[in-house]
Amino acid sequence: MIRVLLADDEPLVRAGVATILRTDPGIEVVAEAGDGRSAVELALSHRPDVALLDVRMPVLDGLGAAAELRRAAPGIAVAMLTTFDEDAYVARALEEGASGFLLKAADPRELVLGVRAAAEGAAYLSPRVARRVIGELRGGRMSRGDAARERVAALTPREREVLALVGEGLSNQAVAERLFLAEGTVKAHVSSVLQALGAANRVQAAIVAYEAGLVGD
Repeated sequence: MIRVLLADDEPLVRAGVATILRTDPGIEVVAEAGDGRSAVELALSHRPDVALLDVRMPVLDGLGAAAELRRAAPGIAVAMLTTFDEDAYVARALEEGASGFLLKAADPRELVLGVRAAAEGAAYLSPRVARRVIGELRGGRMSRGDAARERVAALTPREREVLALVGEGLSNQAVAERLFLAEGTVKAHVSSVLQALGAANRVQAAIVAYEAGLVGD
């Protein structure tokens, strides 16, 4: 069972997202919050698998809440709820350890997929904003491509294969199935890749994979 904390200051939005998540029998919404400070407190007391945080909230916004959770409870995966015009926040959210960006107005299935991906340690970008997110982060693919390729060159061939699949948003289990490896072996490779790249999380590693040309447009 995937345990989720949901935080959004709009009660109707929060109720709608909670209803969608509860359609999946493998997901349980264990707590709800209307501001970032309450979200952090509830996350620390309930220890959910995933904290789904609205970007804009009173008292403490979602980015600030993500930062606090990264310091106090790094084992809790964080995914951000956003609207289509808020992707300028993405770079800062990545710095705070967010592993997913989900549109409030997305297909309900995307919310479920995003939460499941975050719980499995995978990166997830809502398809409608993926290109804008990458564009915001990369600051010009051509200008950063050489640096990314240099970082990737330090990886072993197997690690590059794993990185490419992480860049596609695959979970450890999916990578293991694709490469015919044990999931524990994939976890070890992912840890080595993150350390070698100096990436704080899988989303940052996925961006490097994209910039280095390991993942197609």
